[in-house]
Amino acid sequence: MDVNRLISLREGKGWSKTEAARRLNIANSTYSGYEYGHRKPDNEMLVKISELYDVTTDYLLGKTDSENFSSDDFDSFMFDDKEAFDSLPDDVKKELIREINEKIEFLKYKQNKDK
Repeated sequence: MDVNRLISLREGKGWSKTEAARRLNIANSTYSGYEYGHRKPDNEMLVKISELYDVTTDYLLGKTDSENFSSDDFDSFMFDDKEAFDSLPDDVKKELIREINEKIEFLKYKQNKDK
């Protein structure tokens, strides 16, 4: 995980490490370990952190400079990488589609809640 991004995201919210840990329901020492680079979150926690800061896991991992996917990114993935998607095993495709649908529902819920 890109610790500088993690620190920047937390500071951008105006939160202390303790507050970020509280919101993630983890020990302060665990969260501090993430920021100091001594610990790495498992995949489930990585997703929780990305949801907390409203960024993609790829952004947290330093794989992209874009904090969020845009509809253009989605179109690019769905159409430019269709061959790669089609080559995936059916169970993996189903899981990806399920996760995308869950994320869409979460974003709709969050958007309605924030109104």
